[in-house]
Amino acid sequence: MADLTGFDASKVEPSGGAIPKGEYQVVIVESDKVATKAGTGHLLKLKLQIVEGEHKGRTLTDRLNLWNQNETASRIAQGTLSAICRAVNVLTPQGSEQLHHKQLTAVVEVKQLDDGVANEVKGYKPRQSSAPTFGTPAAATGGGKPNPFG
Repeated sequence: MADLTGFDASKVEPSGGAIPKGEYQVVIVESDKVATKAGTGHLLKLKLQIVEGEHKGRTLTDRLNLWNQNETASRIAQGTLSAICRAVNVLTPQGSEQLHHKQLTAVVEVKQLDDGVANEVKGYKPRQSSAPTFGTPAAATGGGKPNPFG
């Protein structure tokens, strides 16, 4: 048993849960090539950290199916990686670590799950100099993952 004397939950905001839909200034703080659940390919797993605003310090995860047997999934992931590379001005990275610690804007949605809600990164843009916008539909701001089909 741990002694929690002195802790008052009423004085600390609870962590966890989804952040509101909107655009957030982020940096990629971790990246790794991991196997897909099916074991038939690999994806690039990105850990993003919010660097400004009310949710500063919170993290998001994005998964890009770059090495996938499904050509459509791979093409969509390549489009997303292109958006990230363009946003941080690293057009020909030799390794994912070259994308770390460079600010960019992530367009974030909230999706409903069977057991609650979660965030999903829907697209990337170059860093915005103004404060993040919350509650702005991605379509209205030109956000979203690039459509590889035109």
